Amino acid sequence: MGWKTLDDMDLAGKTVLTRVDINVPMDKGAVTDDTRIRRLIPTLSDLLAKGAKPVLLAHFGRPKGQRVAEMSLQPLVPALETAFGAAVVFVADCRGPAAEAAVAALAPGQILLLENTRFYPGEEANDEALAQDMARLGDIYCNDAFSAAHRAHASTEALARLLPACAGRLMEAELKALEAALATPQRPVTAVVGGAKVSSKLDLLGNLVTKVDTLVIGGGMANTFLAAQGIDVGKSLCEHDMTATAREILTGAAEAGCTILLPSDVVVAREFKAGAAHETVAATACPPDAMILDAGPASVAAIAATLADTRTLIWNGPLGAFEIAPFDTATNAAAQKAAELTAAGGLISVAGGGDTVAALNQAGAAEAFTYISTAGGAFLEWMEGKVLPGVAALDQ
Repeated sequence: MGWKTLDDMDLAGKTVLTRVDINVPMDKGAVTDDTRIRRLIPTLSDLLAKGAKPVLLAHFGRPKGQRVAEMSLQPLVPALETAFGAAVVFVADCRGPAAEAAVAALAPGQILLLENTRFYPGEEANDEALAQDMARLGDIYCNDAFSAAHRAHASTEALARLLPACAGRLMEAELKALEAALATPQRPVTAVVGGAKVSSKLDLLGNLVTKVDTLVIGGGMANTFLAAQGIDVGKSLCEHDMTATAREILTGAAEAGCTILLPSDVVVAREFKAGAAHETVAATACPPDAMILDAGPASVAAIAATLADTRTLIWNGPLGAFEIAPFDTATNAAAQKAAELTAAGGLISVAGGGDTVAALNQAGAAEAFTYISTAGGAFLEWMEGKVLPGVAALDQ
């Protein structure tokens, strides 16, 4: 761990430029889901308690370097004030005289919100001049936006090199959870990877087979691996052009000593709709006019047995078409088993990715997991073994 935390910084009386992710869903000017805002409370509470002046840097939407009124951060002020329990002052710029005046006028106990950093083309270009203008506004840089750490932008990478830098509480928790899952895990380690396509998770699978003891593959991508072994998957979602790649991954896993667990039985149906007529068959016996929509009970039992012997679990993606019943059965059962083992203290469980969070919430298992990342792309790139510019900048 080469990065510093808030505990390593002298914060009293200091202006702390704090990069946050408040790119939240809005409807008619009101926040409809404040999850990302609430996850910032520990950082903002600490900064205020230690006498710092927090100045928030954030993006919203994709304005492509232009001022777009609908993408202003000003409408977020009420939600921020409610979450943080403090007055939030807004200024319609993130650099220059207006921003400098707002920082100078900031009273103790107040938070300053700067305008959307992406209103400047230099943000996504990682422009040094824009970062220098931002740096003039503060004494310390704190990055609490792991979800934006895979982008080398002015407010995530260049700025971190211009001021004393540290990770906020959310960033710290995310990095510690991911290091515990992949860098220095308690073994055995199991990864559950599901979803529709092998092609979208090639780097992920390639990295995981060298890091984990067992790799459970589910969802549509499992069909591609079955087809790669000469199994007829009927009308199932399957990337037949990726079967050679799937065989390479299987070979790589064998060479690395990683066990790959594919479905041994599957739930099939002739139509994709809730409550569709369905049956459970061996994975090798999918009817030619049917499609595989979930893993079967024997497969779930094998996953549960693997989890019982696992110390660290990484989860990304559902095991079936979890959006509609009854094809959510395998995902729900496996997630509930992981939650049960985690609650009992026998398992460290880390999960992330959009569909993953939705699936675990639906299964009622999310609360029990050790850590659930809402970072999306950054979480996946970390799991792929890639260097994240926003994290690397904190290490310097």
